[in-house]
Amino acid sequence: MAKEKSGKKQGDMAQAGFAALSPFELKDELIKAAGGGAVERAANASMLNAGRGNPNFLATIPRHGFWQLGLFAMRESERSFAFMPEGVGGFPRREGLTERFDLFLRENKGVPGIDFLRGAVSYVRDQLGLSAGDFLYEMCEGILASNYPVPDRMLKLSEQIVGQYLRKEMIGNHPFVGEFDVFAVEGGTAAMTYIFNTMRENHLIKPGDTIALGLPIFTPYIEIPRLNDYQLNVVNLEATVESGWQYSKKELDKLRDPKVKAFFLVNPSNPPSVKIDDESLQYIADIVKERPDLILLTDDVYGTFADDFVSLFALAPKNTILVYSYSKYFGATGWRLGVIATHRDNVLDKLIAELPKDAKKQLHERYESITTEPDKLKFIDRLVADSRTVALNHTAGLSTPQQVQMVLFSLFSLMDTPDAYKNALKRLIRKRKQALYEEVGISFEDDDPNQVDYYTILDIEFLGERMFGREFVEWLLKNTEPSELLFRLAREARVVLLPGRGFGTQHPSGRVSLANLNESDYRQIGRAMRKLIEEYVERYNAATGKKLDKSKVK
Repeated sequence: MAKEKSGKKQGDMAQAGFAALSPFELKDELIKAAGGGAVERAANASMLNAGRGNPNFLATIPRHGFWQLGLFAMRESERSFAFMPEGVGGFPRREGLTERFDLFLRENKGVPGIDFLRGAVSYVRDQLGLSAGDFLYEMCEGILASNYPVPDRMLKLSEQIVGQYLRKEMIGNHPFVGEFDVFAVEGGTAAMTYIFNTMRENHLIKPGDTIALGLPIFTPYIEIPRLNDYQLNVVNLEATVESGWQYSKKELDKLRDPKVKAFFLVNPSNPPSVKIDDESLQYIADIVKERPDLILLTDDVYGTFADDFVSLFALAPKNTILVYSYSKYFGATGWRLGVIATHRDNVLDKLIAELPKDAKKQLHERYESITTEPDKLKFIDRLVADSRTVALNHTAGLSTPQQVQMVLFSLFSLMDTPDAYKNALKRLIRKRKQALYEEVGISFEDDDPNQVDYYTILDIEFLGERMFGREFVEWLLKNTEPSELLFRLAREARVVLLPGRGFGTQHPSGRVSLANLNESDYRQIGRAMRKLIEEYVERYNAATGKKLDKSKVK
């Protein structure tokens, strides 16, 4: 018995120590508690890992197009050095390329991906007004990876096509004046890394400066400012479950403080998966008019799952850095595809131009090895250079096969005028959410047009009060540690969720990804959650002498 108590005590101490871990590191401990290895994937049949944001769906048509394009490019390569039997190929040849491509399409009629490629070339030529031959050459050379990325920020036509995709998905019908530049990067995480670093190197943020974060938010945005590299002060703008995960005007007014240099947000939010409503977006844009020096960074990876999404980039383009990743919408986390976009007339370049002389001199020396006019180097091109520690700028740029797949994903969306793929994904994840809450025992009407539902938050305080009243919730919070419920779900039901507190939520909660398991799995998670809550109701009844009916929901 003493040994059992000792083991429990050690387990509680270890569990308490996990509170300092990032939710993504705590996830590994929860997986172990569920009886799995830390590197096991969500497909493990005996464990339901809803802590992963990695979707279990993917876009097949543009992938078929990628492989067929690769076969055509290989055929083009083998036209050179054909006299050598040792497997030596060369660069594709521009002359006659479109004619040979048409022949390839006819020869492979009916093969998956062929019709998509035919449509893609037609769209590029007829809708975007670009040269079909130039496009095919860029794609063939890119997919063969036979040359360095040139330009290093992004291949020329690829940038234009991806720019059109961003206009469709991030700007929509909102008025937008001017042009923007795009930097292709290794996913949204690389974008974050590069942006924080270049802002620091160019004195846009420095130790002791204050930035604002829109909470809840993807955990690294909380963790990076604390690092020794940055040492930033942080002002939190809180969105709450009670407000439908929207920021109040009182919270947004914190941006009026001139000490706040930048505002970083994820929209739609992670993990609540709610887009900022139109009124709040306009309110932020109005604050920017009063504070034209305020830098905004909006990470809009989940925007493509929303209805009629409009990015903050559309409303305040000159002050906003746009980050977008292809990972979730196209099921492409392993491809590492992301972009950073900035308006060609932006506050970042303006602030750099207004730096003190000593700072300008230091930056002149930093970038003088890559340009004869370092003082005129745009912020987005500084991002490119800094991503390779400046000295390796000549080898900067996302690998060209990655850029080709990015372009094909973009064209797939641009050509899908009825949004068939988008609507299919929306139906998929929203049915999963409905299944989850039905089994928890709560009817959850999706009447909020700002709900995106890539994730959902099981907020213990909010759900507990709704199901069994405030008195029960007060008792539960007093008698349990937030992580206890997550570890019990892992150990007893083999269900893994991420702690909402690690994303900056105000109440104890678990993040459920609605993207990575099947509908029946979410029903099982809902039942496990319900069973756990009912057990705490029994404990509450025994401890208080009350008689809450665990079979009834308020």
